[in-house]
Amino acid sequence: MKGLPTDRWLLPDGIEELLPDEARRLEQLRRCLLDTCLAFGYELVFPPLVDFLDSLLTGAGHDLELQTFKLTDPVSGRLLGVRADLTPQVARIDAHHLKRQGPTRLCYVGTVLRAYADPLDKSRSPIQIGAELYGHAGAEADLEVIRLLLELLARAGVLNVHLDLGHVGIYRGLARRAGLKADEEALLFAILQRKSRPDLNQFLARCSCPKEAKTSFAALLELNGDADVLAQARTQLANAGEEVVAALERLEQVAMRIRRLYPALPIHFDLAELRGYHYHTGLVFAALVPGQGREIARGGRYDDIGEVFGQARPAVGFSADLKQLLRLGVQVEEAPAKRLFAPYGEDPELLEAIRTLRNEGWQVVQALSDREDPRQLGCSFRLERRNGRYETTSLIA
Repeated sequence: MKGLPTDRWLLPDGIEELLPDEARRLEQLRRCLLDTCLAFGYELVFPPLVDFLDSLLTGAGHDLELQTFKLTDPVSGRLLGVRADLTPQVARIDAHHLKRQGPTRLCYVGTVLRAYADPLDKSRSPIQIGAELYGHAGAEADLEVIRLLLELLARAGVLNVHLDLGHVGIYRGLARRAGLKADEEALLFAILQRKSRPDLNQFLARCSCPKEAKTSFAALLELNGDADVLAQARTQLANAGEEVVAALERLEQVAMRIRRLYPALPIHFDLAELRGYHYHTGLVFAALVPGQGREIARGGRYDDIGEVFGQARPAVGFSADLKQLLRLGVQVEEAPAKRLFAPYGEDPELLEAIRTLRNEGWQVVQALSDREDPRQLGCSFRLERRNGRYETTSLIA
């Protein structure tokens, strides 16, 4: 019609749709990874796509305010948000609905919507898959979650995985001991994230914190690399206080166990890595692969996230984008689907034959008219009536 736009097929920036082949492979991967989580004892939950805004921005959600699409609920009049991360919702399920005392293992998968795309990943609608372990504060829980992450990546066919380890308690302990003001801590945080030595030198020259603290902050920027970093940190941060020493011990304990279980896994340490600093409370980790400019999965410890929902519990977990895992994974050649064309009709014997074939794993496309071409429908077989019974015949020449 005249005057109507001609580009209605366009999608918003960062929003994708999956066509049949990719959608099929994504669904197969989703089932495989969820089955792996279930095999580890994790229970599946489905949080809602839309939630009250104050719930979404609780605990882990504070960093997500700028990423969250907001709207007004015409029923309650309250502000709603479209989830940009499932973690706060899963924490609510554990703390408010389940209210268990022992360890609780939960897994999830669902689309999230973000206002802005990551510069290195243009998608604003990832399909987030993840797992959370509540109720255990020990290194055993950290290790189990990392093992589950590595297993999921292996099942997805993602090769050459590198593990990046850090601990936000190191920086938090140093900042607290140095007596930094809130604005100073935020500025130093930004400098460490940029890993800018000139900016750090300027900050330390102006900062009124003790000389010992300045020395520790200067060392922190260089403490990244292989396992030797931990030995260097024990020496250079030996007088940084009990909180820092305990964080280093926890990091070393988990790293040692991972190295024993996965001797070929490259492990990198970065003690100035502060991803999720405002809600993480301890160990942080990320999985990376060569050629990708950002992590393909990330996680860490965020104890007491459920406190606002009625129960403060230790918590550790991770998340990844299912679509990104699909793109990065090695595609295993699949056996051709058994796709069969059946004639149109409502004959009970025909319908029973179709039902039997579908139960046996066949994809059966029943004709809607006499003019359909089986090959155009992707069928390699046909169901025909011969000698008084229905039989399958090949359409492959």
